[in-house]
Amino acid sequence: MRNFTEIDEEFVCENCGKNVPKLIYSCRDHCPYCLYAKHVDIFPGDRMEECHGMLEPIGIENNPKKGYVIVYKCKKCGKIRKNIAAKDDNMALIIKLSANPI
Repeated sequence: MRNFTEIDEEFVCENCGKNVPKLIYSCRDHCPYCLYAKHVDIFPGDRMEECHGMLEPIGIENNPKKGYVIVYKCKKCGKIRKNIAAKDDNMALIIKLSANPI
């Protein structure tokens, strides 16, 4: 597995249109408001994925070491991806997703 490439940059969410700030303590990889992400990485931070589809949050896993992990399904290619939830993520959406069995 390749190393994690640290990229923490501001962006405009392609799903909800909100300006998303840098995460600062780690790397921002999804929108904290709607939880959507973009399918741009093969390995974290490499920006080598050619799909560029929208990653729709479909569920939540609770990892004892990592906390909440958002499970995504790409709306373009169908691949499943996972991202660790950030401290400022919309907790109401995380709770709602936790009701979805994966």
